[in-house]
Amino acid sequence: MNDTELLAGRFEEHRERLRAVAYRMLGSVTEAEDAVQEAWLRLGRTEADEIRNLGGWLTTVTGRVCLDLLRSRTARREQPIDETFVPDPVVRPLSDTDPEQEAVEADSVGIALLIVLETLEPDERLAFVLHDLFAVPFDEIAPIVERGAAATRQLASRARRRVQGATPSADPDLGRQRRAVEAFLAASRDGDFEALLAVLHPDVVLRVDSGALVRGAAASKVLRGARSVAEGAFTFRQFSAWSRPVLVNGTVGVVTMPEGRPLSVSALTVVDGRITAMYILADPDRLGRLDLPAQTR
Repeated sequence: MNDTELLAGRFEEHRERLRAVAYRMLGSVTEAEDAVQEAWLRLGRTEADEIRNLGGWLTTVTGRVCLDLLRSRTARREQPIDETFVPDPVVRPLSDTDPEQEAVEADSVGIALLIVLETLEPDERLAFVLHDLFAVPFDEIAPIVERGAAATRQLASRARRRVQGATPSADPDLGRQRRAVEAFLAASRDGDFEALLAVLHPDVVLRVDSGALVRGAAASKVLRGARSVAEGAFTFRQFSAWSRPVLVNGTVGVVTMPEGRPLSVSALTVVDGRITAMYILADPDRLGRLDLPAQTR
């Protein structure tokens, strides 16, 4: 085995963590993979033997790559992020569950959290993600954002207040989540409007991201209140026969795939047996790039 193969093997030991960092930083599966690949390329241009803590070095480099991407996004963006935006979800079959691990994963990378992270300034997002989610010390984050450790701590603190004030609490029990989701799907299939209302919280919020090109009833939108959300579900009830419960970012959600073609992926927040929030990605272009597990097809 040559030096390149040895280095590749060492890099692979850290790939999952790096992908996790990049996904939380960017909210895009594709961009996260690109950022991890860039970290590998930069490692190849470095005297790796002189790196004492390879995992820490790779985490820092990945964070810097992501920060550059976020700053570039911010510079290009002419308007604030649209309230209908839904980040790329990570979808897995329900059979692939470890209840204890799922609860931890849901807390750290739920769709609701990713949406809030999109509203942060790039430096705030980096400081929060690296410190609060991956326990990177502030004195290691400070050089990335070109500030002192105290100022970096303030960045994370501001971000933390935003996150705590905007991310909804959710039932961590996957069984209770699944019962609520299946009740919603059953009511949709049966065309039972009252049953739909019963499983929705009165103040439920529905966010649909269909991309910029979809028009009409299927266009991007935000609906608030149980009756409005139920009416929206009732409009598209013909697709409920192709809807299946799955894990979406560690919590029970729904994938809808008529004739094997992805139509939407939905993340849901369940509290006390009722759905309080729904986040639906229905952008055909982005759905086509998702790695959906075969069990959902």
